[in-house]
Amino acid sequence: MFNCYGCTCRTIPLQERSRAVSVVFGGLAFGSVLGLLFAPPIIQNLGWESVFYIFGLLGIIWCLVFESVQELQPGDNEDILNLENTSAGSNGHISSSVPSKSSDSSLEEMTDSLKDVPWGEFFKSKAVWAMIYTHFCGSWGHYTCLSWLPTFFSEELNLNLTDAAWVSILPPLGSMVITSIAAPFADNLISSGVDTTKVRKICQAIAFLSPAAFMMLSSVDLGLPPWVVVAFLTGGISLSNFALSGLYCTHQDISREYASILLGITNTVGAVPGIVGVALVGYLVDTTHSWSMSLFAPSIFFYLTGTAVWLTFASSEPQDFNKLASESLRESNQ
Repeated sequence: MFNCYGCTCRTIPLQERSRAVSVVFGGLAFGSVLGLLFAPPIIQNLGWESVFYIFGLLGIIWCLVFESVQELQPGDNEDILNLENTSAGSNGHISSSVPSKSSDSSLEEMTDSLKDVPWGEFFKSKAVWAMIYTHFCGSWGHYTCLSWLPTFFSEELNLNLTDAAWVSILPPLGSMVITSIAAPFADNLISSGVDTTKVRKICQAIAFLSPAAFMMLSSVDLGLPPWVVVAFLTGGISLSNFALSGLYCTHQDISREYASILLGITNTVGAVPGIVGVALVGYLVDTTHSWSMSLFAPSIFFYLTGTAVWLTFASSEPQDFNKLASESLRESNQ
């Protein structure tokens, strides 16, 4: 995914970036749908452990197939990664004279290139810190809901395991629909001359405020029938996919050269809620016996604070981190 993400910022123009990023990340929602559909019958017939074995095995197979396809076309990666040094032939295809390298030399070059990355300048940027915190906040809501909504539907809405699983596929299905709307919406605004930073802020605000509002409605005891609660949560989580046209495009906006590394940084922090958040929700459910306090309240908190940080500090203005690093080094030597 990181390779695809890095390639889109080099090959896709700004006015089409949201659609490209949505395509790259669209597999997440599709995979969630398939997982929620197939997991319950697998658990009922083969036991809960089998889900991990089967899905893990499928992941290994997919990885091997992907690697074999790459080996069959050894020149493609060099063509993409060295796009600035390539030229288009008369037939429109990209050609490159970059020779293939051994794995040892490639590993050595990668190590040397990582040493040249201006890590310090990344963490001096307010925009980067805004992306880090926003990614954390969005991941908290995503991972905790993905993990606990089936249980919430089962225990709180009295749906059986199979019905809860079927209901749980509605948010990712809705996500695919919203993504197909949000991406053209953002790209069309940019094409019409709206400032890119403003577009990213609008999209990310929709992505956070929508689920926060619907979670508030779902957490308050209004005597709503189960299908209304399901509709609220489905709508809110689906609208959170506006983030693909907000946060997830901003790494590319501020640095085409280091977009993949910036995504790696924010995504690493964003993975923390998948460990801490999911476990904490389970602990809170056991101790408080309240889904509102355990699942919804923390997510609402992070959605609201994430929105505030994003609207205040986010920026899509390109930043030359190498130049900033050189200037810092020059000042320190004076």
